Amino acid sequence: MHTIWNEFLTIIREEAGSRVVETWFKAIVFERWDSIERVVYLIAPNSFVRNWVQKHYLSMMQIHLGRLLHAEKPRIEFVSQNNEQKAAPTSTQSESQNVQIVPASVITVLKGRSSRDLIKIDAKKIGNLNSNYSFDTFIVGPSNSLAYAAAHAVTEQPGTRYNPLFIYGKSGLGKTHLMHAIGNAIKNRYKRASVLYQTADRFVSEFISAIRFNKMHKFQSKYHSIDVLLVDDMQFIANKEHTQEAFFHIFNALYESHKQIVFSSDTFPQDLKGIADRLRSRLACGLVTDIHEPSLETKIAILKKKAFMSGEMLEDDVAHFIANHTLGNIRELEGGLIRVIAFAALTKQSVSIDLARKVLIRTSTESRPQNVDFEKIMKAIGKQYRYSHSDLCSKQRNKELSEVRHIAMFLMKKLTDKSLRDIGGFLGGRDHSTVMHGLQKIEWQIKTNKELLEQIEKLEIEIQAS
Repeated sequence: MHTIWNEFLTIIREEAGSRVVETWFKAIVFERWDSIERVVYLIAPNSFVRNWVQKHYLSMMQIHLGRLLHAEKPRIEFVSQNNEQKAAPTSTQSESQNVQIVPASVITVLKGRSSRDLIKIDAKKIGNLNSNYSFDTFIVGPSNSLAYAAAHAVTEQPGTRYNPLFIYGKSGLGKTHLMHAIGNAIKNRYKRASVLYQTADRFVSEFISAIRFNKMHKFQSKYHSIDVLLVDDMQFIANKEHTQEAFFHIFNALYESHKQIVFSSDTFPQDLKGIADRLRSRLACGLVTDIHEPSLETKIAILKKKAFMSGEMLEDDVAHFIANHTLGNIRELEGGLIRVIAFAALTKQSVSIDLARKVLIRTSTESRPQNVDFEKIMKAIGKQYRYSHSDLCSKQRNKELSEVRHIAMFLMKKLTDKSLRDIGGFLGGRDHSTVMHGLQKIEWQIKTNKELLEQIEKLEIEIQAS
């Protein structure tokens, strides 16, 4: 039976995609096949998985399992762990009932709790916070002053002023910095407060894992016990109906308990696509503020502050040149500064406007280097991490190799004009969605992992200098 199920998973992977297999069918166990009654008995970890699979994939299962078992359209039955058959769900059951999410209205909460009460909470430190991001290291200018003021106000009276707070703006303008700054400031003010920074895509992954391994109660308990929830990149929850259902109830529980909630997104909440209306209304029910691209003066101030924090004194003319030759995106601005400082250190030169010109003209995103190809990138990757092209093309998935593979994908996309399909083909025939996942993972990691960002910047310099 194990062989039959593996063959079935292979077929489903080709027909419906790897995500369907990993999310739903890997959670199911092929219990037995009754050839006389022509019934396939399966075990699901919980009613949600069972109901979802029956609703969306029953016909597909009957066709392919029937072919593998040489039986036309066998009956599919789900049984519990002790092999007692479970009753099939009725068509009137709601999906939220299947998930068994506890509505906010039945959760015991302390109404009207003030921010002073946060200090009394005996909570675990589960913050995922980056201590390098604080209000002190955030450069305030006309483009972000309102968002900064609102974020700062939230830390003074969590759960009462500007709740929820929604910050939106293009990627790389400082939203994540402000989110971490809020969390760090509240943790410093209320030592025992439970503060959690979470990206929306990580929330989705946690939710799926809770479904697969029957840990919905633990999942809910974790989020209901939080005093401050910071959710970054809310656009990644779009078109995920059941995740939104779970998040809706978590939001209600926290909001009714006067817990502070902060969101960020690249889009105004009313313009978010694929979000249920009732959740969208929750996102926009507090203060909504945006961050714009910084002015030249703000960019220069950011560069000088970042350089000082790295132990480098940046002259005004150099800062002005870098600010003028990078995009409005602050992440690109910092990247340009890192490239200049790294190149100066590697070549044992002082940071000057001539050196900045040499580095930034070469690495300008407006004039992508024409002499960079996949082979040059692989050569630099092999030198830095000791992994060969064949290693990255293999099916191995250990943590270190997977990260190096994702770094290679990131550099190939950034430094060449090749498509995601071309990159996936070069790395062992992987599909474009796998490459997209790798790119998103690195983009998310370099937001908070300074060491990884520096490694990638160093690789870029070496690739373009070769």
